[in-house]
Amino acid sequence: MNRKKTKIVLTGYRATGKTSVGLLLAARLSFSFVDTDKEIEKQQGKSISEMVGEHGWSYFRAAERDFLASLLPRENLIVAPGGGAILHREVWAELMETSLVIWLQADVQTIGRRLSGDSLSTSQRPSLTGQDMIKEITAVLTEREPLYRQGSHYAVSTHKPVEEVVEEIMALWKACR
Repeated sequence: MNRKKTKIVLTGYRATGKTSVGLLLAARLSFSFVDTDKEIEKQQGKSISEMVGEHGWSYFRAAERDFLASLLPRENLIVAPGGGAILHREVWAELMETSLVIWLQADVQTIGRRLSGDSLSTSQRPSLTGQDMIKEITAVLTEREPLYRQGSHYAVSTHKPVEEVVEEIMALWKACR
């Protein structure tokens, strides 16, 4: 972490708390908050499910990569990207130079419970594999965990209240200033 960090990026699988933590963190730091999925939906004029249904995952991933690249020069920002944003290795490496990247972690059962409890989950988060939820979470986490590990400066468990997660990240932010 040699370059000055001007923003915080919260990475991790779906339902690990990126939005909840990000909103509170942004308020505490007086930073802007960006949920990349919501911003991409606004730009495209359709939901992720519609984009994927009409054009496939590659279409959405290209829009996601371009949007992430547009955030590189921005400062005083909390970014909550989709769980698959970590797949954009070139842009991600650049984000790591200018951002404190925190991997928010939760276990498969917790993620499954959170997704099941989210009434908008199905419409906002189309299946990645077509498998049942627990099998999909397990398979995708197995694939992505090495990327999250490599593409983050720190990992923080979200098996505690959001306020505690935010306090932990605040301490990491202060330490890298």
